[in-house]
Amino acid sequence: QVQLVESGGGLVQAGGSLRLSCAASEIRLNFYAVGWYRQAPGNERELVASITSGGYTNYADSVKGRFTISRDNAKNTVNLQMTSLKPEDTAVYYCNAARVGYNSWGQGTQVTVSS
Repeated sequence: QVQLVESGGGLVQAGGSLRLSCAASEIRLNFYAVGWYRQAPGNERELVASITSGGYTNYADSVKGRFTISRDNAKNTVNLQMTSLKPEDTAVYYCNAARVGYNSWGQGTQVTVSS
């Protein structure tokens, strides 16, 4: 079973930055589409940013210009650089790796932005 492990979450003041990392065992993430999702209490899980195996990126409108998704193939990670954080960014952030016939989720990392 492939394991995805998120790290980098924490408590930060509004306007601050955090860098989340999604690491994988058993697979090479560069062959998978990888997405960062988040879920706040009472809300559905939503896509924040994604990157295809070809390197194309996509962002939710709410994070465009503030978040950047990128790959570090040497470390086999997909990172989410989050800047200008807002209290509404508070959520559990999950990474997902997918390709045809395969889909895996990490356990999530908490991001809390204080006002």
